[in-house]
Amino acid sequence: MRACVTLLLASCLCLAQQTQNPSPMVEHTRPHPRLEKPASPLPGRHEKLIAGTLFIPQNLVGRKSLPLFVHFHGGDWLPELAAAKTGMAVISVQTGSGSGTYAKQFSDHELFGKMLREASEKSGVTFSSITLTAWSAGHGAIREILAVPEYYAKVEKVLLIDGMHTGYDGGKPGPLESSLEPDHLEIFLQFARDAAAGRKTMLITHSEIFPGTFASTTETADWLLGRLAIPRKPLLKPGPIGTQQLSEARQGKFRLIGYAGNSAPDHVDQFHSLSAYLVWMR
Repeated sequence: MRACVTLLLASCLCLAQQTQNPSPMVEHTRPHPRLEKPASPLPGRHEKLIAGTLFIPQNLVGRKSLPLFVHFHGGDWLPELAAAKTGMAVISVQTGSGSGTYAKQFSDHELFGKMLREASEKSGVTFSSITLTAWSAGHGAIREILAVPEYYAKVEKVLLIDGMHTGYDGGKPGPLESSLEPDHLEIFLQFARDAAAGRKTMLITHSEIFPGTFASTTETADWLLGRLAIPRKPLLKPGPIGTQQLSEARQGKFRLIGYAGNSAPDHVDQFHSLSAYLVWMR
């Protein structure tokens, strides 16, 4: 189990070259049900793009206008299942491990625009809205995309699934409350402010995993809420895929949810909840 934790949590690296201190915890109380991977690709239209793969579910093929979400990290079959369940098109981008890998890829600030144009040209579809979603390390791509004013204006919604990280000021945590490096968080703060004001929509989820070598999603969530001056409220209730919700913060179209769990299965639970999160953001 410890090897599994190491492998999965390494995908969260804020910088690809950083070492990882995995959570030593193993949790057996809650079930960790999983969606079943289809034996064959889902029916519909698949188009390889300059980055990622476009999927349009079979029942949506032929439509000239569709909402689109672009998902980063974790493979393509779960995002494609979510697209089929929510009536959306999806571009799935799987680049590698570490958020630095995604950040480097989309530091080419023309890439995202090229990807969208190619998807539209190959499918003959105009995308009526654009949502960016990421699990774990995929947040590095969203950070780079939103840094481009043209793309920021186009993106209506952002979903960060247990994957908003940054470094520690001084390179290490604590000893009590840690000071975080803000550079990788400022663009998310800007989007969150717009969401709280009703101009955008944003959902952030986090676990209780403490990586050690870089800031946890709990710490970055607290940093964000502190600057937004939005209180976090304790809220105990079951979430999707067997998750246990512990807290919530809301204002306008901004929502942040904290879940129990500091093991690798808890991290993966949230990825398998992608469809539910997309529905909540409607």
